[in-house]
Amino acid sequence: MNATSDEIKADYNFISDALVDIYDQIMRIEESEIRKSRFKDITAKELHLVHTIGLHDRKTTSEVARILRLSKGTLTANLNNLERKGYITRITNQRDRRIINLALTSKGRLLYRAHYAFHRKLVEQCLKGFDGPAIKKMKQALINVEDFIGEVSAK
Repeated sequence: MNATSDEIKADYNFISDALVDIYDQIMRIEESEIRKSRFKDITAKELHLVHTIGLHDRKTTSEVARILRLSKGTLTANLNNLERKGYITRITNQRDRRIINLALTSKGRLLYRAHYAFHRKLVEQCLKGFDGPAIKKMKQALINVEDFIGEVSAK
């Protein structure tokens, strides 16, 4: 049975609306949970920067800026705030003292683990009832979204 043009359009609209709604809801939940936690001094944007540094330990500011598709200047202001708040530290590279690497402090690692646990539960809920082939399709769809975001942000 082939899907009609109207059915495909309805599916596209549903997916588009769902992506926007899911993003908004996750951000609201994270902001709400931050306000209730011991990490009240951090914004959702800073939370995601801590998460990225946790995933990419000991990267330079330039490397993290590339990963996040941000300018180095924009990123530096956020890094300065996170360092002042005690979530990250800058470490001089032992081989080349001109290179500064980013790392999480113990407070930053604690926040990273809590945020990672939230996202793990989110993914488990998302994949509930899916089998291997369906998970592979979901993964490919997300790779396609990441590729699109990369293409758009590179312009």
